[in-house]
Parts: sequence; C-alpha cells; structure tokens
Amino acid sequence: MNETNDITATLVAVKNAGLQLLALSDATIAQVLSDIADAAEQNIPFLLEANREDLNRMSPDNPKYDRLKLTPERIAGIAQGIRKVANLPSPLHKVLRGYELPNGLKIERVSVPFGVIGIIYEARPNVSFDVAVLCLKSGNACVLKGGSDADCSNRAIVKIIHEVLAKHGLDTHLVQLLPATHSAAEALLHAEGLVDLIIPRGSSRLIDFVRQNATIPVIETGAGICHTYFDEFADLDKGKAIVFNAKTRRVSVCNALDCLIVHASRLAQLPELCAPLATKQVTIYADAPACAALSGSYPSNLLREACSDDFGTEFLDYKMAVRTVTSIDEALQHIRTYGSHHSECIVTEKKAAAQRFTREVDAACVYVNAPTSFTDGGEFGLGAEIGISTQKLHARGPMALEELTTYKWIVEGDGQVRNN
Repeated sequence: MNETNDITATLVAVKNAGLQLLALSDATIAQVLSDIADAAEQNIPFLLEANREDLNRMSPDNPKYDRLKLTPERIAGIAQGIRKVANLPSPLHKVLRGYELPNGLKIERVSVPFGVIGIIYEARPNVSFDVAVLCLKSGNACVLKGGSDADCSNRAIVKIIHEVLAKHGLDTHLVQLLPATHSAAEALLHAEGLVDLIIPRGSSRLIDFVRQNATIPVIETGAGICHTYFDEFADLDKGKAIVFNAKTRRVSVCNALDCLIVHASRLAQLPELCAPLATKQVTIYADAPACAALSGSYPSNLLREACSDDFGTEFLDYKMAVRTVTSIDEALQHIRTYGSHHSECIVTEKKAAAQRFTREVDAACVYVNAPTSFTDGGEFGLGAEIGISTQKLHARGPMALEELTTYKWIVEGDGQVRNN
C-alpha cells in the first residue's frame, strides 16, 4: 500500500472517530482539555528535547526560528490558554435563530461542528496544541499537517495529546498528525468526503498553494502586512509606545508592524517616534523625506533608503519601512495598495480621522490608538485561535470556537404538508 492509500485509510478513521464527539458532554470535553494542559506542563523536558532537535536543524537567523522555539514559559502559556478554552461555553447546539411560521412549523438554526478540519502549517508547534484543543471543544476531529521543520516537536505534542485521549477511552484519531511530506499535503487537499475544511497557516506561498490546489473548502489565514498611520493629529507619546510594541514585541508573527506611515507635518517628530526602535536594532527602510528627517539622529548603520519592494513586504524580522504622506487619503491609498487585509492602525486624536480610517480600511482588524500586536485570539478573549482569517466568507479575524462551527436548520412540524 502506498502513502496516499495509507493516508486515505487514516482519514477514514479520523472521520469515524469524529462521531464519538457528538455524544460527549461539554463537561467531559472540558476535563479532557484540562488534562491536556496538565500533561503539557508535566512533560516540559520531553517537549523541549524534541523541540531542540528541530531547532538544531535551523539557523537562529531564520525568521521562522522564533516561531519554532518552545520555552518553559511558552509551554506554560500554552497550558494556560488550553485551560481558558476548557472553561469557555460550548459553541455547539446554540439556537442562532428561531421562529414559527403561520402554518405552525417551528424553525431553528442551530450551531453544529464542521466534522473534520485539516490544518496545514509551517514551523509553529504551538499550533498543534491550539488546533487540537479548539477542534475538540467545538466538536471537530482534526488532521494536522505540519512542516518538516517542526516535525519532532509536533510528534511529541501529539503523543502527549494521544495519551490523554486514550486515558479517557477516546479514539486517538480525533487528533491525527500526518507525515511531513508533500504527498501527505496533496492527499489532504483532495480528501473530498473525508475532510470538511482546510485552514492553512504560514507564509503567503503556503497559503497560495493551498488555495490554488485544494478541492475542498479553504479558509485563508493570510500573511500579515501591517501598517500604522501616524496622523497629523497623533499624540507623540502614544505613537512611540504603539510603534515600538507593534514592531518589536515579537517580530516573527503575522501581527507585527511592517510599515509606518507618517504625515508629512510630523516629520520633525519622526526621530523621536523611531528612537526606541534603535534599542532593538530595527533597520528602517525610509522614503526620501523620512530618510532625510532621520539622518543624523537614527543610527546610520540601521537606516536605508527604501525601494519599491520594501512596501508590501512582510519582514518577519527587525526591519520596518517608513512612508511619508500628505493626507489621510494618501495613507488609505497606500494601505489599499500594499495591505494584506490583516491588521491596520491609526494613531490620532481627531475623532473624524479615526472614524474615516475604521470605515474605509478593508482589514480584518482595524485599530485606533492601539498596536496591531493585539490581533490574537487569546488577547480578544477567545482563549486561543486557529488562525487569523483575512477573507470575508464565513470567518474574519481571529478564528476560535464559534468560527469552527457551521449550522443546520431544524424544522419541527405536526403533520403539515406543502400544498403548492
């Protein structure tokens, strides 16, 4: 039997295992998740050892290195997030709409799980925990297809999850990790009738590949090319804190700032606005007016004159572009041209400017006087996230429990028949 046939057989087992979830109470699922959180913390040395094998194969200079890296603190944070999800209300069996027709038929629209959700992702082992937990809580079986960069970490994580599932008498196929091969990805993308939804997490190249090749439904979690517009009415102290946090909190994630847009009337304050970035060795790619404003104040070894390719780049590094505009119209046009519909921010004290920005910017998350670093399921109070959707069908922004459900119509009658 070849690998494709093996994977097909595995996906059949996953689909069948998913039926178990339909009969489980929310209290049982909550206990399973709580036990997974405990097991993660109890197995920190095991997880770090597996993660070290992956890290040893990657250069620390690779932008993916930080995403790949697990630490005791990060694992503790993952466990805390799992417990939050465990304690959230179930998203299932909610009556989203209910009414009675004149003929007496009672109609309800009720939330239900998709069934089987597939995730294709790169060097992000935390995703293995997040996806498994969110899917179990929302009544879905899940198929994980990680990259080879994180294969040891992913296998260690799934081993821990399987041990907890087995302890509760549950089929371990509820959380299935596929081989880190291209053929496994191909089989998953064409698993009609076995997998209900595919969600890619990773680079724009990965997302484009999944969108262009999948023959089952896809929800895109797009690349994050994020902007902050420092308006002519912006508060300088707020701007300094927002830009610094958005750029340097964690550069390898999709909500990190890539381009600062500054109103020309504020160029004199640009050196002070950017000064904190120098402490983190952020390289700035500035257009001509911004470059002139920064020359002599920002470290010369960290200042470059921008070229056209620097705008619209997701740096995933200690790098940032700066663009000068003369109006909010120019700022909005720049975002329309180079944005990825992920997260955008305006720093302003003028209410009309903030209202126009939030109304006209086409992005999943739009911020006023707060950094794009808040785009995260945990920060939004969702417990965790399965990704940040940048599309408009079904889900947009941080995807958590509610976004992993669909709905069915339930119609209750008493013998009525249709006459026309």
